Amino acid sequence: MSGLKHLTAAFSASAPPAPARRVGARPQPAARAARREPGPSRLAYRLNRLWLTPLYRRLGGVGLPLLLVAAIAGLWLSDETRRANLTGGVAALVDNIQSREAFMVRTMEIEGASPAVDKALRAMLPVTLPASSFDIELRDLREAVERLDAIEKVEFRIRPGGILSAVVVERKPAILWRHARGLDLLDAQGHRVASVTSRDVRRDLPLIAGEGAAPHTAEALALIDAAGPILPRLRGLVRVGERRWDLVLDRGQRIMLPTERPLPALRQALAMDARDGLLARDVTVVDLRDPSRPVLRMGLTAQNTLRRAAGLPEIDAEGNLIDPEEGGAKPAVTASAGRRDG
Repeated sequence: MSGLKHLTAAFSASAPPAPARRVGARPQPAARAARREPGPSRLAYRLNRLWLTPLYRRLGGVGLPLLLVAAIAGLWLSDETRRANLTGGVAALVDNIQSREAFMVRTMEIEGASPAVDKALRAMLPVTLPASSFDIELRDLREAVERLDAIEKVEFRIRPGGILSAVVVERKPAILWRHARGLDLLDAQGHRVASVTSRDVRRDLPLIAGEGAAPHTAEALALIDAAGPILPRLRGLVRVGERRWDLVLDRGQRIMLPTERPLPALRQALAMDARDGLLARDVTVVDLRDPSRPVLRMGLTAQNTLRRAAGLPEIDAEGNLIDPEEGGAKPAVTASAGRRDG
C-alpha cells in the first residue's frame, strides 16, 4: 500500500495542473443534426399508389414490353429485303408441311350416287387429285354439291390412306310435272330432281300439270293415294288458277275439287260413284267446288236423251239444234242454256 501511494504522488507531481473554471458555468451541448421524417414524401406516395393501380401495373408489366418488342420488330421489318425473305421462308415452310404424304388425298370414293351424279361430283372437285387435304374445303364443297337438284344430302370426309369419301342421298322422283317450260321430275316435297323430254320416260309416275303445282306436290300425292278405286282411270291432276285441283279421268271426265279441303270432296265423289255408279254414266264433269251442292255436267248422249224425253230437238257437239226434217243443224240460244242446265 505504501508503494501505491508513492506511485500516485509521483504521477500527480508530473501531470500539468487542470484549467481553472468559472463558478456556475456549464459546458454547452453540441448541435444536433435535423431528424429525418420516417414517412415517404408526397411524390413518392403518389407514385406508389399509381403503381398499385391494376391498369398501370398491366401497362408497366405487359404493355411496355410488348411495345418495345413491336418497335424492334417494326424496325427490323422496315427493310423490304427482310420482309421478302421472311414471307418466302414462311410460305416454303407451310408448303413443305402441307405436301407431306400424311396430308395427301389421292382418290375419291362416292357411295349412293347414280352414274350421272357421280360424274357431276367428280367434276365439282376444286382440285385435281392427288392434292393436299388443306386445298379441299369440305364445308364449301358440301354446300356447292347440295345445290344440285338431284342431291338431297351429301357428307364428305377424308379417310386414312388418302381417300376422299362422299356419301350421297339422292332425291327420289315421286311425280311428273308438266308446265309451260317442259316436263320436270319432282320428289315428294316438290323439289325439282331433273328434267325429262317426254312422258314416256317415266310412265310409272303420276302426272300433274299447271302453273304453281310444284309447291303443292304433297297434296297432289295425297289425292292420288285417295283415288284408289278410280286410279286405273286417272290420267293426272291439273292445278287450276294456282289455287285448286281437277282430277282428269279417261273418257274426258273431270272431277273439280274445291280450294279448301279437297280430300273430303274427293271421298264424297268416290262414295257417289260406289253407290250410284256415277262415273260409269255419261257424265263429263263432277263439280264439287261447293261440296254442299254437287253439280253434274252430262255428256251429249245423255243430254239428247233428256231432250227427246221432253220433246225437244237434239243438239250436236257444238250445241246447235238438229232439225229432224232437214237433217242439218242450226244455232240456237236454247242449246247453250240446255248445256248449262246439265
